[in-house]
Amino acid sequence: MMKKIKMATKCVLILAFGMTALTGCAAAEAEFGFMSGREAYELVVNGTDAIILDVRSTEEFSSGHIEGAISLPLHEIENEAENVLLDQDVLILVVCQSGNRSQVASQQLADLGFTNVYDIGGVVSWPGELMQ
Repeated sequence: MMKKIKMATKCVLILAFGMTALTGCAAAEAEFGFMSGREAYELVVNGTDAIILDVRSTEEFSSGHIEGAISLPLHEIENEAENVLLDQDVLILVVCQSGNRSQVASQQLADLGFTNVYDIGGVVSWPGELMQ
C-alpha cells in the first residue's frame, strides 16, 4: 500500500512539474497585423489617423520615403520607440525597403506594448509617390 502511495505521489509531482514547464514555455509573443501597401495607402488617403513608421536606415529614408513618414531605423526601435511614438494605441503602419525589417520592427513594437501595429511591407509596394 505504501509503495502505491509513493508511486502516486511521484506521478503527481512529475505531472505538476511537466505542466509548469509547458506553461512557462508557452508564453505567446505579442501580436501585430499585416496590411498591403495598397490597403495602407487607401487608409492614409482617406484621412485615417495613422503613423507611418519607416524603419530603413537614415540614408535609405533620405533617398525616398512616404510623405509624412517618421524615420526610426530598425536598430533604434527597442531604445527609442517609446520616445518617438507616444501613444501605444495609435495605428502604426511599419514600412521598410522590401518587407523583412518591417516584420522584425512590428514584432518589437508589439512586444513593447504597442497595440495597433501593422506591417505593410516595403516602400516598393506603396502605390503612391515617394518624397525626397
